[in-house]
Amino acid sequence: MITQKGQSIEDKSMEIIEKELGPHPYSQDEWTIVKRVIHSTADFDFAKANKIIFHKQAIESGIDALKNGCNIVVDVNGVVGLLNKDNLSKFGNKVICSISDPAVVEEAKRLNKTRAQTAMRLGAKDIDGGIVAIGNAPTALQEIVQMAKEGIVRPALVVGIPVGFVCAAESKEELALTQIPHITNVGRKGGSPCASAILNAL
Repeated sequence: MITQKGQSIEDKSMEIIEKELGPHPYSQDEWTIVKRVIHSTADFDFAKANKIIFHKQAIESGIDALKNGCNIVVDVNGVVGLLNKDNLSKFGNKVICSISDPAVVEEAKRLNKTRAQTAMRLGAKDIDGGIVAIGNAPTALQEIVQMAKEGIVRPALVVGIPVGFVCAAESKEELALTQIPHITNVGRKGGSPCASAILNAL
C-alpha cells in the first residue's frame, strides 16, 4: 500500500508529465495508460502519435476481465513484482508466471524453444479469457499470436510490449495486425515496467 509521502511524489510526477508534455493525441482513457508508462520509464517518446497502439476493444475488454477476477499470465517475474498487489487482492486476480517451472524448462529443451514461448503454450488453459502481459520476451508474444490464430486461446487482452533487439518490434507488428484486443507499441522499446504500468493503469 502506498504511503502518503509516496502518493505525493507520484502526484507531483504526474503533474510534471502533464506540464512538460502538453497536448497529446490520445483519448482520456488511453492517456491514463500512456501517462503511467511514461511515469515508469521517464521516456516521453511513448507519448508520440501512434507510439502506443490500442485495439478499439482493448481497454473495455481488459477492465471487464480484471473486474471479473481473470488470470493474468506474464512472461517474466519482473512484471509480477511491479503489479499493484492491492488491486490484485481487491479483484481476485491470480498472476501466473511459469517460466521457471521444471516442466516448462524440460519441454523447452526438448523442443529447442525458449522457456517463455513454451510457458505460453503449456499455459493455454490459464490464458483463455484472461490477460496476457509480455514485457520481456518477444518469442512469448509470437507464441500467443500463433495460438490465437490456431484457435487455442481467446485472451480478453494481450499487453504486448517486449523490449529488445531481436524480434521485439516484429512481434508487436504481428500482434497489431490481429483482432485480439491488444495494447502494444512501435519499435524496440518496452519492458516489464511498461507492461506492469499498463496493467496497473487499467
